[in-house]
Amino acid sequence: MIQDIMPGTEEMLCKGPTAAYVGIDPTADSLHIGHMVSIMILKHFQKCGHKPIALIGGATGMIGDPSMKSQERNLLDEKTLSHNVSCIKAQLSKFLDFDSGAPNCAELVNNYDWMKGYSFLEFTRDIGKHITVNYMMSKDSVKKRLSTESREGMSFTEFTYQLLQGYDFLYLYEHKGCTLQMGGADQWGNITTGSELIRRILGKEAFALTCPLITKADGGKFGKTEKGNIWLDPERTTPYQFYQFWLNVSDSDAEKYIKIFTLLDRETIEAAIEEHRQDPGQRSLQKLLAKEITVMVHGEKEYDNAVAASRMLFGKSTSEELRKLDEKTFLAVFDGVPTFDVDGSTLPMGIVDFLATATSVFPSKGEARKMIQGGGVSINKDKVTDPNSQIDSKDIIDGKYILAQKGKKDYYIINVK
Repeated sequence: MIQDIMPGTEEMLCKGPTAAYVGIDPTADSLHIGHMVSIMILKHFQKCGHKPIALIGGATGMIGDPSMKSQERNLLDEKTLSHNVSCIKAQLSKFLDFDSGAPNCAELVNNYDWMKGYSFLEFTRDIGKHITVNYMMSKDSVKKRLSTESREGMSFTEFTYQLLQGYDFLYLYEHKGCTLQMGGADQWGNITTGSELIRRILGKEAFALTCPLITKADGGKFGKTEKGNIWLDPERTTPYQFYQFWLNVSDSDAEKYIKIFTLLDRETIEAAIEEHRQDPGQRSLQKLLAKEITVMVHGEKEYDNAVAASRMLFGKSTSEELRKLDEKTFLAVFDGVPTFDVDGSTLPMGIVDFLATATSVFPSKGEARKMIQGGGVSINKDKVTDPNSQIDSKDIIDGKYILAQKGKKDYYIINVK
Protein backbone atom coordinates (compact mmCIF):
# COMPACT_ATOMS: atom_id res chain seq x y z
CA MET A 1 0.00 0.00 0.00
CA ILE A 2 3.04 2.27 0.04
CA GLN A 3 4.32 4.17 -3.00
CA ASP A 4 6.71 6.74 -1.49
CA ILE A 5 7.79 7.28 2.07
CA MET A 6 9.98 10.06 3.42
CA PRO A 7 13.21 8.89 5.10
CA GLY A 8 12.73 8.60 8.86
CA THR A 9 8.96 7.98 8.69
CA GLU A 10 9.12 4.33 9.69
CA GLU A 11 11.47 5.05 12.61
CA MET A 12 9.15 7.83 13.81
CA LEU A 13 6.12 5.51 13.69
CA CYS A 14 7.92 2.82 15.68
CA LYS A 15 8.62 5.20 18.57
CA GLY A 16 4.98 5.35 19.66
CA PRO A 17 1.49 6.59 18.78
CA THR A 18 1.47 9.24 16.08
CA ALA A 19 -1.22 11.52 14.68
CA ALA A 20 -1.50 11.24 10.90
CA TYR A 21 -3.91 12.84 8.46
CA VAL A 22 -5.39 12.38 5.03
CA GLY A 23 -7.12 15.20 3.15
CA ILE A 24 -10.35 14.70 1.22
CA ASP A 25 -11.77 17.34 -1.12
CA PRO A 26 -15.56 17.53 -0.70
CA THR A 27 -16.32 17.88 -4.41
CA ALA A 28 -19.35 15.55 -4.09
CA ASP A 29 -21.71 14.55 -1.27
CA SER A 30 -20.33 11.02 -1.29
CA LEU A 31 -16.96 9.36 -1.24
CA HIS A 32 -16.26 6.87 -4.02
CA ILE A 33 -14.03 3.81 -4.04
CA GLY A 34 -11.12 5.88 -5.32
CA HIS A 35 -11.03 7.36 -1.80
CA MET A 36 -10.93 3.90 -0.24
CA VAL A 37 -7.14 3.50 -0.41
CA SER A 38 -6.55 6.54 1.82
CA ILE A 39 -9.41 5.53 4.12
CA MET A 40 -8.00 2.02 4.51
CA ILE A 41 -4.58 3.46 5.40
CA LEU A 42 -6.24 5.56 8.13
CA LYS A 43 -8.12 2.46 9.30
CA HIS A 44 -4.89 0.45 9.51
CA PHE A 45 -3.22 3.28 11.42
CA GLN A 46 -6.00 3.44 13.99
CA LYS A 47 -5.96 -0.34 14.36
CA CYS A 48 -2.25 -0.11 15.16
CA GLY A 49 -2.78 2.50 17.89
CA HIS A 50 -2.12 5.70 15.95
CA LYS A 51 -4.54 8.63 15.79
CA PRO A 52 -6.17 9.22 12.38
CA ILE A 53 -7.26 12.69 11.35
CA ALA A 54 -9.56 13.08 8.36
CA LEU A 55 -9.30 16.56 6.93
CA ILE A 56 -12.21 17.72 4.82
CA GLY A 57 -11.06 20.44 2.44
CA GLY A 58 -13.88 22.92 2.92
CA ALA A 59 -11.47 25.73 1.97
CA THR A 60 -9.25 23.97 -0.57
CA GLY A 61 -12.36 22.45 -2.15
CA MET A 62 -13.26 25.98 -3.20
CA ILE A 63 -10.06 26.21 -5.22
CA GLY A 64 -9.33 22.83 -6.80
CA ASP A 65 -6.20 20.70 -6.76
CA PRO A 66 -4.28 20.73 -10.07
CA SER A 67 -2.64 17.36 -9.39
CA MET A 68 -3.10 14.96 -12.32
CA LYS A 69 -5.84 17.12 -13.82
CA SER A 70 -5.75 18.58 -17.30
CA GLN A 71 -8.11 21.46 -16.66
CA GLU A 72 -9.40 23.67 -13.87
CA ARG A 73 -12.28 22.25 -11.87
CA ASN A 74 -15.55 24.02 -11.20
CA LEU A 75 -15.63 25.92 -7.93
CA LEU A 76 -18.29 25.04 -5.35
CA ASP A 77 -20.33 27.45 -3.27
CA GLU A 78 -20.39 27.38 0.55
CA LYS A 79 -23.85 25.81 0.84
CA THR A 80 -22.92 22.90 -1.45
CA LEU A 81 -19.62 22.40 0.35
CA SER A 82 -21.29 22.38 3.76
CA HIS A 83 -23.77 19.71 2.59
CA ASN A 84 -20.95 17.60 1.10
CA VAL A 85 -18.88 17.81 4.29
CA SER A 86 -21.70 16.54 6.51
CA CYS A 87 -22.41 13.62 4.16
CA ILE A 88 -18.74 12.62 3.99
CA LYS A 89 -18.38 12.67 7.77
CA ALA A 90 -21.28 10.23 8.10
CA GLN A 91 -19.59 7.88 5.62
CA LEU A 92 -16.19 8.06 7.32
CA SER A 93 -17.81 7.00 10.60
CA LYS A 94 -18.34 3.54 9.08
CA PHE A 95 -14.57 3.05 8.84
CA LEU A 96 -13.07 5.02 11.70
CA ASP A 97 -13.86 5.20 15.41
CA PHE A 98 -14.74 8.82 16.16
CA ASP A 99 -16.78 8.27 19.32
CA SER A 100 -15.29 5.70 21.73
CA GLY A 101 -13.20 8.21 23.69
CA ALA A 102 -10.04 6.11 23.18
CA PRO A 103 -6.73 8.05 23.11
CA ASN A 104 -6.43 7.33 19.38
CA CYS A 105 -10.02 8.28 18.54
CA ALA A 106 -10.32 9.57 14.99
CA GLU A 107 -10.91 13.26 14.50
CA LEU A 108 -12.58 15.09 11.64
CA VAL A 109 -11.41 18.60 10.84
CA ASN A 110 -12.37 21.10 8.14
CA ASN A 111 -9.70 23.47 6.87
CA TYR A 112 -12.36 26.10 6.23
CA ASP A 113 -12.44 26.58 10.02
CA TRP A 114 -8.90 27.98 10.10
CA MET A 115 -8.84 29.51 6.63
CA LYS A 116 -12.09 31.53 6.68
CA GLY A 117 -10.67 34.31 8.84
CA TYR A 118 -7.20 34.38 7.30
CA SER A 119 -6.82 37.39 5.04
CA PHE A 120 -4.93 37.22 1.76
CA LEU A 121 -2.38 39.78 3.00
CA GLU A 122 -1.76 37.86 6.22
CA PHE A 123 -1.41 34.56 4.40
CA THR A 124 1.08 35.85 1.82
CA ARG A 125 3.10 37.54 4.59
CA ASP A 126 3.08 34.61 7.06
CA ILE A 127 3.25 31.65 4.68
CA GLY A 128 4.02 32.77 1.12
CA LYS A 129 7.43 34.22 1.94
CA HIS A 130 8.74 30.85 3.14
CA ILE A 131 8.25 28.93 -0.12
CA THR A 132 9.84 30.13 -3.34
CA VAL A 133 8.14 30.11 -6.73
CA ASN A 134 11.07 28.00 -8.00
CA TYR A 135 10.26 25.36 -5.35
CA MET A 136 6.55 25.36 -6.25
CA MET A 137 7.23 25.11 -9.98
CA SER A 138 9.49 22.11 -9.50
CA LYS A 139 6.49 19.96 -8.48
CA ASP A 140 5.32 17.46 -11.10
CA SER A 141 1.67 18.51 -10.71
CA VAL A 142 2.59 22.09 -11.63
CA LYS A 143 5.11 21.23 -14.35
CA LYS A 144 2.61 18.99 -16.12
CA ARG A 145 -0.07 21.68 -16.18
CA LEU A 146 2.40 24.29 -17.42
CA SER A 147 3.71 22.02 -20.15
CA THR A 148 2.40 21.87 -23.69
CA GLU A 149 -0.04 19.11 -22.62
CA SER A 150 -2.39 21.75 -21.28
CA ARG A 151 -3.40 24.61 -23.53
CA GLU A 152 -5.18 26.43 -20.75
CA GLY A 153 -2.20 26.58 -18.39
CA MET A 154 -2.89 27.14 -14.71
CA SER A 155 -4.60 29.97 -12.87
CA PHE A 156 -3.00 31.67 -9.87
CA THR A 157 -5.84 30.15 -7.82
CA GLU A 158 -4.73 26.59 -8.55
CA PHE A 159 -1.06 27.51 -8.33
CA THR A 160 -1.58 28.50 -4.67
CA TYR A 161 -3.20 25.14 -3.85
CA GLN A 162 0.01 23.51 -2.64
CA LEU A 163 0.67 26.47 -0.31
CA LEU A 164 -2.79 26.07 1.22
CA GLN A 165 -2.35 22.32 1.64
CA GLY A 166 1.09 22.95 3.08
CA TYR A 167 -0.44 25.34 5.59
CA ASP A 168 -2.98 22.67 6.59
CA PHE A 169 -0.09 20.39 7.57
CA LEU A 170 1.58 23.24 9.51
CA TYR A 171 -1.67 24.04 11.31
CA LEU A 172 -2.33 20.41 12.26
CA TYR A 173 1.29 20.00 13.40
CA GLU A 174 0.97 22.99 15.71
CA HIS A 175 -2.58 22.38 16.97
CA LYS A 176 -3.02 18.60 16.83
CA GLY A 177 0.55 17.29 17.12
CA CYS A 178 0.17 15.76 13.64
CA THR A 179 3.58 14.70 12.30
CA LEU A 180 2.57 12.67 9.24
CA GLN A 181 0.49 13.41 6.15
CA MET A 182 -0.66 10.61 3.87
CA GLY A 183 -2.42 10.50 0.52
CA GLY A 184 -2.38 9.21 -3.05
CA ALA A 185 0.83 9.21 -5.08
CA ASP A 186 -0.36 12.31 -6.95
CA GLN A 187 -0.24 14.23 -3.65
CA TRP A 188 3.49 13.80 -3.02
CA GLY A 189 4.33 17.34 -4.17
CA ASN A 190 1.63 18.95 -2.03
CA ILE A 191 2.49 16.85 1.03
CA THR A 192 6.22 17.56 0.88
CA THR A 193 5.48 21.29 0.57
CA GLY A 194 3.79 20.96 3.98
CA SER A 195 6.73 19.17 5.58
CA GLU A 196 9.05 21.80 4.07
CA LEU A 197 6.93 24.62 5.54
CA ILE A 198 7.11 22.98 8.97
CA ARG A 199 10.89 22.68 8.65
CA ARG A 200 11.35 26.30 7.53
CA ILE A 201 8.91 27.97 9.94
CA LEU A 202 9.17 25.76 13.05
CA GLY A 203 12.52 24.07 12.49
CA LYS A 204 10.77 20.72 13.13
CA GLU A 205 10.57 17.44 11.21
CA ALA A 206 7.34 16.23 9.62
CA PHE A 207 6.86 13.21 7.40
CA ALA A 208 5.10 12.02 4.27
CA LEU A 209 3.72 8.72 3.01
CA THR A 210 1.83 8.07 -0.21
CA CYS A 211 -0.04 5.05 -1.54
CA PRO A 212 -0.16 3.99 -5.20
CA LEU A 213 -2.90 5.27 -7.45
CA ILE A 214 -4.91 2.15 -8.17
CA THR A 215 -5.57 1.22 -11.78
CA LYS A 216 -7.22 -1.82 -13.30
CA ALA A 217 -5.26 -4.57 -15.05
CA ASP A 218 -6.27 -3.11 -18.43
CA GLY A 219 -4.87 0.28 -17.44
CA GLY A 220 -8.32 1.80 -16.94
CA LYS A 221 -9.13 4.14 -14.08
CA PHE A 222 -9.98 2.33 -10.88
CA GLY A 223 -13.55 2.69 -9.72
CA LYS A 224 -14.90 3.85 -13.06
CA THR A 225 -17.40 1.84 -15.08
CA GLU A 226 -19.31 2.70 -18.23
CA LYS A 227 -21.82 4.37 -15.94
CA GLY A 228 -19.32 6.40 -13.91
CA ASN A 229 -17.88 6.19 -10.41
CA ILE A 230 -18.66 3.48 -7.89
CA TRP A 231 -19.91 5.54 -4.94
CA LEU A 232 -20.17 4.58 -1.26
CA ASP A 233 -23.58 6.24 -1.00
CA PRO A 234 -26.24 3.54 -1.60
CA GLU A 235 -28.46 6.17 -3.26
CA ARG A 236 -25.82 6.74 -5.95
CA THR A 237 -24.55 3.16 -6.29
CA THR A 238 -26.83 0.43 -4.91
CA PRO A 239 -25.22 -2.17 -2.62
CA TYR A 240 -25.99 -4.72 -5.35
CA GLN A 241 -24.07 -2.69 -7.98
CA PHE A 242 -21.28 -2.13 -5.45
CA TYR A 243 -21.06 -5.88 -4.75
CA GLN A 244 -21.13 -6.68 -8.46
CA PHE A 245 -18.22 -4.31 -9.16
CA TRP A 246 -15.91 -6.28 -6.87
CA LEU A 247 -17.34 -9.63 -7.96
CA ASN A 248 -16.45 -8.86 -11.58
CA VAL A 249 -12.86 -7.65 -11.21
CA SER A 250 -10.18 -9.63 -13.05
CA ASP A 251 -8.15 -12.33 -11.30
CA SER A 252 -5.00 -10.17 -11.21
CA ASP A 253 -6.95 -7.19 -9.85
CA ALA A 254 -8.62 -9.37 -7.20
CA GLU A 255 -5.18 -10.50 -5.96
CA LYS A 256 -4.11 -6.86 -5.67
CA TYR A 257 -7.33 -5.43 -4.25
CA ILE A 258 -7.83 -8.00 -1.49
CA LYS A 259 -4.55 -6.83 0.07
CA ILE A 260 -5.60 -3.18 -0.05
CA PHE A 261 -9.34 -3.10 0.59
CA THR A 262 -9.77 -5.67 3.36
CA LEU A 263 -8.41 -6.16 6.87
CA LEU A 264 -7.75 -9.87 6.34
CA ASP A 265 -4.37 -11.03 7.61
CA ARG A 266 -1.52 -12.10 5.34
CA GLU A 267 -2.03 -15.85 5.93
CA THR A 268 -5.75 -15.68 5.09
CA ILE A 269 -5.07 -13.68 1.93
CA GLU A 270 -2.27 -15.95 0.72
CA ALA A 271 -4.43 -19.03 1.33
CA ALA A 272 -7.36 -17.44 -0.52
CA ILE A 273 -5.15 -16.54 -3.49
CA GLU A 274 -3.77 -20.07 -3.66
CA GLU A 275 -7.27 -21.60 -3.46
CA HIS A 276 -8.41 -19.31 -6.28
CA ARG A 277 -5.47 -20.25 -8.49
CA GLN A 278 -6.35 -23.93 -8.12
CA ASP A 279 -9.82 -23.31 -9.57
CA PRO A 280 -10.20 -19.79 -11.03
CA GLY A 281 -13.63 -20.61 -12.48
CA GLN A 282 -15.17 -20.59 -9.00
CA ARG A 283 -14.09 -16.94 -8.54
CA SER A 284 -13.62 -17.62 -4.82
CA LEU A 285 -11.20 -14.71 -4.43
CA GLN A 286 -13.62 -12.22 -6.00
CA LYS A 287 -16.41 -13.55 -3.78
CA LEU A 288 -14.29 -13.11 -0.66
CA LEU A 289 -13.19 -9.61 -1.70
CA ALA A 290 -16.76 -8.59 -2.56
CA LYS A 291 -18.04 -9.91 0.77
CA GLU A 292 -15.41 -8.20 2.92
CA ILE A 293 -15.73 -4.77 1.35
CA THR A 294 -19.52 -4.81 0.92
CA VAL A 295 -20.00 -5.73 4.60
CA MET A 296 -17.53 -3.01 5.61
CA VAL A 297 -19.27 -0.32 3.57
CA HIS A 298 -22.94 -1.35 3.64
CA GLY A 299 -23.30 -3.93 6.44
CA GLU A 300 -24.12 -7.64 6.63
CA LYS A 301 -27.80 -7.26 5.74
CA GLU A 302 -27.13 -5.37 2.49
CA TYR A 303 -24.43 -7.90 1.60
CA ASP A 304 -26.95 -10.75 2.03
CA ASN A 305 -29.43 -8.83 -0.12
CA ALA A 306 -26.79 -8.28 -2.81
CA VAL A 307 -25.96 -12.00 -2.87
CA ALA A 308 -29.67 -12.88 -3.09
CA ALA A 309 -30.10 -10.33 -5.89
CA SER A 310 -27.15 -11.81 -7.77
CA ARG A 311 -28.88 -15.19 -7.77
CA MET A 312 -31.78 -13.65 -9.69
CA LEU A 313 -29.85 -13.69 -12.92
CA PHE A 314 -27.24 -16.35 -12.33
CA GLY A 315 -28.74 -18.90 -9.97
CA LYS A 316 -31.90 -20.51 -8.67
CA SER A 317 -33.91 -17.92 -6.81
CA THR A 318 -37.53 -17.85 -5.73
CA SER A 319 -40.51 -15.59 -6.21
CA GLU A 320 -40.33 -14.79 -2.50
CA GLU A 321 -36.71 -13.59 -2.84
CA LEU A 322 -37.66 -11.52 -5.88
CA ARG A 323 -40.46 -9.77 -4.01
CA LYS A 324 -38.09 -8.91 -1.14
CA LEU A 325 -35.90 -6.78 -3.43
CA ASP A 326 -36.38 -3.05 -3.06
CA GLU A 327 -37.24 -1.21 -6.26
CA LYS A 328 -33.73 0.23 -6.81
CA THR A 329 -32.10 -3.18 -6.49
CA PHE A 330 -34.75 -4.80 -8.70
CA LEU A 331 -34.10 -2.24 -11.44
CA ALA A 332 -30.32 -2.54 -10.98
CA VAL A 333 -30.41 -6.33 -11.28
CA PHE A 334 -32.47 -6.22 -14.46
CA ASP A 335 -30.88 -3.10 -15.89
CA GLY A 336 -30.82 -3.26 -19.68
CA VAL A 337 -33.40 -6.03 -20.15
CA PRO A 338 -36.23 -5.33 -22.64
CA THR A 339 -39.26 -3.61 -21.13
CA PHE A 340 -42.92 -3.35 -22.15
CA ASP A 341 -45.79 -1.22 -20.87
CA VAL A 342 -49.20 -2.75 -20.14
CA ASP A 343 -52.35 -0.94 -19.04
CA GLY A 344 -53.34 -2.28 -15.61
CA SER A 345 -57.04 -2.01 -16.48
CA THR A 346 -56.62 -4.83 -19.04
CA LEU A 347 -55.82 -7.33 -16.28
CA PRO A 348 -56.66 -10.12 -15.65
CA MET A 349 -55.51 -11.46 -19.00
CA GLY A 350 -54.64 -14.90 -20.29
CA ILE A 351 -50.90 -15.53 -20.12
CA VAL A 352 -50.60 -16.34 -23.84
CA ASP A 353 -52.21 -13.01 -24.80
CA PHE A 354 -50.10 -11.27 -22.16
CA LEU A 355 -46.81 -12.61 -23.59
CA ALA A 356 -47.61 -12.48 -27.31
CA THR A 357 -50.20 -9.72 -27.82
CA ALA A 358 -50.02 -7.20 -24.96
CA THR A 359 -46.21 -7.53 -25.09
CA SER A 360 -43.75 -8.97 -27.59
CA VAL A 361 -42.02 -11.45 -25.29
CA PHE A 362 -43.01 -14.02 -27.92
CA PRO A 363 -43.56 -13.28 -31.63
CA SER A 364 -46.70 -15.47 -31.76
CA LYS A 365 -49.29 -17.07 -29.51
CA GLY A 366 -48.37 -20.50 -30.83
CA GLU A 367 -44.75 -20.12 -29.80
CA ALA A 368 -45.76 -18.79 -26.37
CA ARG A 369 -48.15 -21.72 -25.80
CA LYS A 370 -45.55 -24.27 -26.91
CA MET A 371 -42.82 -22.91 -24.62
CA ILE A 372 -45.20 -22.67 -21.64
CA GLN A 373 -46.18 -26.32 -22.10
CA GLY A 374 -42.49 -27.23 -22.30
CA GLY A 375 -41.78 -25.54 -18.95
CA GLY A 376 -39.68 -22.74 -20.44
CA VAL A 377 -41.62 -19.75 -19.08
CA SER A 378 -41.56 -18.18 -15.61
CA ILE A 379 -43.49 -15.24 -14.20
CA ASN A 380 -41.80 -13.59 -11.22
CA LYS A 381 -39.51 -16.63 -10.91
CA ASP A 382 -42.46 -19.07 -10.69
CA LYS A 383 -42.58 -21.59 -13.54
CA VAL A 384 -45.83 -21.52 -15.54
CA THR A 385 -46.93 -24.76 -17.25
CA ASP A 386 -50.63 -24.08 -17.94
CA PRO A 387 -51.20 -21.98 -21.11
CA ASN A 388 -54.71 -21.20 -19.86
CA SER A 389 -53.50 -19.49 -16.65
CA GLN A 390 -54.21 -15.81 -16.01
CA ILE A 391 -52.06 -12.80 -15.20
CA ASP A 392 -53.77 -10.56 -12.64
CA SER A 393 -53.06 -7.97 -9.93
CA LYS A 394 -51.49 -10.48 -7.53
CA ASP A 395 -48.64 -10.93 -10.03
CA ILE A 396 -47.65 -7.25 -9.86
CA ILE A 397 -44.49 -6.55 -7.78
CA ASP A 398 -44.35 -3.23 -5.88
CA GLY A 399 -47.54 -2.22 -7.64
CA LYS A 400 -45.56 -1.66 -10.85
CA TYR A 401 -43.68 -4.61 -12.30
CA ILE A 402 -44.06 -8.13 -13.62
CA LEU A 403 -40.93 -10.12 -14.47
CA ALA A 404 -41.22 -12.58 -17.34
CA GLN A 405 -38.50 -15.11 -18.14
CA LYS A 406 -38.17 -17.06 -21.38
CA GLY A 407 -35.73 -19.95 -21.26
CA LYS A 408 -32.75 -19.70 -18.93
CA LYS A 409 -31.39 -16.26 -19.73
CA ASP A 410 -33.98 -14.04 -21.41
CA TYR A 411 -35.71 -11.65 -19.01
CA TYR A 412 -38.37 -9.01 -19.68
CA ILE A 413 -39.81 -6.34 -17.38
CA ILE A 414 -43.45 -5.45 -17.89
CA ASN A 415 -44.37 -2.05 -16.46
CA VAL A 416 -48.00 -2.05 -15.35
CA LYS A 417 -49.30 1.49 -15.79
